Amino acid sequence: MARIFIGAGSNQDREKHIRAGLLSLKNVFHDLRVSTVYENKAIGFEGDNFYNFVIGCHTDLELDQVISQLHRIEDENGRDRNQPRYSPRTLDLDLLLYDDVIIENAHVQLPRHDINEYAFVLRPLAEIAGDLRHPVSGKTYSQLWAGFDQSKQELRPVELETGA
Repeated sequence: MARIFIGAGSNQDREKHIRAGLLSLKNVFHDLRVSTVYENKAIGFEGDNFYNFVIGCHTDLELDQVISQLHRIEDENGRDRNQPRYSPRTLDLDLLLYDDVIIENAHVQLPRHDINEYAFVLRPLAEIAGDLRHPVSGKTYSQLWAGFDQSKQELRPVELETGA
């Protein structure tokens, strides 16, 4: 059984899509562990603030099947794939880690580079998987977060009942 981590976010009807997305994830994956939800400004475009968090879970699915399931859940929540990369999202589900798999091609990037680039990914990942090691750098996610320049990307914890 693979251990996976998923970065999740929404800036359109945030609470509705986060709850619906989590319910769908619970129906596909096992032993969900959900980080704190954080609010942050949109990056790369002008738009409403995002709610972002990370989910850790287990799965019997192969990598391509996990990605297909994440896309299906996004689509069920109104994801418009014709929008530019940096645009509003009803629900965005990004596979961050699949065990310690390292792969980069036109379709998949693992571990996802967002881990090292965005506070809204690294902070919640360090929260729920702080002792695990990044498969490339070998540093723990707690170490990566401690070394991250937190002054440029403000995060605000949000009290949101996720039901997890």
